[in-house]
Order: sequence, then structure tokens, then C-alpha cells
Amino acid sequence: MMAWLMAGLLFTPLAWAALSLLGGFRPGWRLAWLGMALQGAVSVLLWLAIARDGGFYYALGGWPAPLGIELRVDGLAVTFILLTAAVATACGLHAGVYLDPDKSGQRYFWPLFWFLWAGLNGVWLGADLFNLYVGLELISLAAVGLVALGSTADALRASLRYLLAALVGSLFYLLGVALVYGQFGTLSLSGVAQLAGEHAGLPGAGLALALMLAGLALKTALFPLHGWLPPAHGIAPSPVSALLSALVLKASFYIAARLWLELGESQGSYGVAQLAGGLGALAVLWGSWMACLQTRLKQVVAYSSVAQIGYLFLLFPLTWQVSEQVSQQAQQGMTLQVISHALAKAAMFLAAGNLILSTGSNRVADLAGVGRFLPFSLFSFGLAGVSLMSLPPSGGFAAKWFLLQASLNSGQWWWVLVLMAGGLLSAVYVFRIYRASFQEASGQDDFHHPPRRLEAIPMVLALLSLGLGLAGDQVLSVMGLPFGEED
Repeated sequence: MMAWLMAGLLFTPLAWAALSLLGGFRPGWRLAWLGMALQGAVSVLLWLAIARDGGFYYALGGWPAPLGIELRVDGLAVTFILLTAAVATACGLHAGVYLDPDKSGQRYFWPLFWFLWAGLNGVWLGADLFNLYVGLELISLAAVGLVALGSTADALRASLRYLLAALVGSLFYLLGVALVYGQFGTLSLSGVAQLAGEHAGLPGAGLALALMLAGLALKTALFPLHGWLPPAHGIAPSPVSALLSALVLKASFYIAARLWLELGESQGSYGVAQLAGGLGALAVLWGSWMACLQTRLKQVVAYSSVAQIGYLFLLFPLTWQVSEQVSQQAQQGMTLQVISHALAKAAMFLAAGNLILSTGSNRVADLAGVGRFLPFSLFSFGLAGVSLMSLPPSGGFAAKWFLLQASLNSGQWWWVLVLMAGGLLSAVYVFRIYRASFQEASGQDDFHHPPRRLEAIPMVLALLSLGLGLAGDQVLSVMGLPFGEED
């Protein structure tokens, strides 16, 4: 049964992509309802199966690693599968109304949407380094295509810049994979981790880890490698920006985190851990400051993504040669940060899209007066901002609390300053949007009212992000699900 569920997660989106490619936008939209419902049902069934039997490895075709392809599902993977189903469904429902099927290029939204979903599930389930790369490339190519949907010169420039960054990141990652295979003769992540533990400090293995982490950092837009992100996220249609920020960036970080947790103890170093944490801290400060200075609404949200991604890289110093308790706190904080950021940032981009649709402008100054006409979307934007500001009871607060505890318990108190400064700067750019929205402009008000469905979707995501702090124990309990027998 589990094998069928995993096959459904990987191959059903590919089939739906082919059907959507043949049918165009409007038939694709009708197909999407059924496809999203099927993916959601399969995700829930897999979660129930893991909760009952524990995590497991599955060898495709009965050929175990290193000869065959292994899939792995554990508590963390199934949590991200459910998160992907929730966020992708919300963005898909929003896109079906928000996008104009008569515009050139937007008929390809649904095929790219399903290819992206298939790649995400492939990353969450992948258990060997090369097939993680395959999933990551499928995600990158689909994401580049989605950015280019606008068919304007700016959209094409942003998508080409994104493509260049993705290709360079892939090159570094593949160089690391080649070195790993040369050192250990296998690409199975569990097999590599076992052999690396037996041969700690191998120069080739350490270089391979550094190359792979560098490539993944570029794909995750870690400062100062973030230059491609604001143009891509800022110019893309709002449902696409929500997908990119909420899910695509998390896929490359997920691989980096797994590599570090599996290989960092034996092949990493204090310098690499502190460098990753330091760049993450700079990302928090620089991204937040740049968000405060932007004149366009979606650029504010895009630079906010640069800042929020920085928190995730505190995982590296907070899990390097520390006690099991501190490492667990850091991993729990990282998990909650990924989930809360995905929900909050998807809500924020979708709400921003509604505000832009209402005012007909992407400029922050043109939001004047919209607070009286579109309070629901503005409220959704603010609720999502509560999680970014790390205020209780949001998921962002719970995530930062775990990271704060890990920082103090490991003696790395300087990360606490980063957490506090990031929260304060987040409040500045969120309240800046509110200040602009409640100002009264001279002249006649002329606002378009989006359909209620477009306003309800970001509200649901924002409420989920806000309530995550209250349900954090239940979410984190899934991480502790043990592995069962190999299937």
C-alpha cells in the first residue's frame, strides 16, 4: 500500500501535467480540482500509514542501493508532503481565478504547476544524492517557466537570471556528487553517511560536502547569493510568487539540511558551521533592511523572503558538536520555521496580489485608502506578518523560541541578537504597509473588489500560520516517528 501511495505522489502530478499541457488553461483548471483533491487524499493516507507503521525505505523495482533507486519517507518528509499539498492547493485555487487565461503564456501555468509539485514530492522522498538532484532540477526548470509566464521583458530577464543561478548551483552540487561517488562508490545518502562516519576527515569528502552546500545555498538564495530572488519573486504573478517563496526555496534547503545532519559531524567543520550561520544572520539583517526601503509591494515581500530564509541557516552552527538536546531544539526550530514561513509567506504574497488587483498598482504609495475597501486582504497580510515578527502564539514565535533556547544552551548567545533584531525589523516593514494603506489620498477612490474566494484563501493560510504555535507539539511529534521495517 505504501508503495502505491508513494507512486501516486510522484507519478500522478506528472500525468496531470501531460493532460493539462494538452488541454490548455481552462480544461487544466477543471482537471486541477480533481488532481489537487487526489494529491491531498494521498498525502493524508501516507501520513496515517507512517503514524501507524513508522518511516521506511522503499527500493524501486526491488533493487536496493547502491544498484537501485531508494525512496525514504519519515516523519519530517511526510510533514513536508502535507505542507506541500496544503500550500500548493491554496495557490492553485487562487491562480484559477487570479490568472487570465487569455493572456499569452499563462495557458502553461497548469503543466508547470504539476511538474513543480512532482519535483517537490521527489525531493521530500528522495534517498540518494543523484535523484535528489533530479527532483531539484525539475523544480528549478518549472519555477523558471512560471516566472516567465508574464511574457514581459522584465519577466524574461528575471527568469533568465533565475535560470543562470539554478544552473550554477546545479553544477556545484553535481561536482560534489561526483566526488562523493569517487570516494565511496555509492550515492545512497544513508550508505554515504555510514561510510563517511567510518572515514572521518577525508579531504575529498569534505570538499564534496562544501561544494554541494555552496550550490544549494545559491538555489536557496542565501545572502550574498540572493540577487536573483527579488526580481523573480517580484515580477511573477502572485500565486507563482507564493509557490516559489513557500515551497521552492525550502526544497534546496531541505537537501542541504539533510546533508549537514547526515555528513556534517564527520566531514564538516566549525568554520563551515559558523560561516553558514553568519551568512544566515547577514541575510536576516540585510533582507529585512532592504524590505523596509522598497517602494513596490511585492519587492517588500520578496526581500522579506531573503531575511526569513536566513533563520534556517542557524541550524548549521546550532547542530555542530553540541549536545543531543541542543541539536534537537535546533532541528525543531528549523522545522517550525519552514512550516510557518511557508504558510505565512504564501498568505502574504496572495494577499499582496489581491491588494495589487484592487489598486491596479504595485507601488506601496498607491495603497493609500485601500484599508477601507479591502480590509479582509489587509488583515490576512497582517496576520501573516505576526508570524514573521515572531509574536505569540504564531508558528514563527515557536520556531524562534526553540532557536533561542538552542543558542543559549550551546553558549552561542550572539544568535539571540540576530533573532531579536530580525523580529523588530520585520515589524517595521509590515507596519509600513499598514501605514500606507490607512492613509487617505486626495482625489476620488477607485478600487476594484476581488472575488471573495481570492480573499478567503490567504486568510486561511495566515490563520494556519498563526495557529501553528498552538499545535507545535503535535507537529513536532511527527518528527519522532521511528523507522519501521524496510519495504
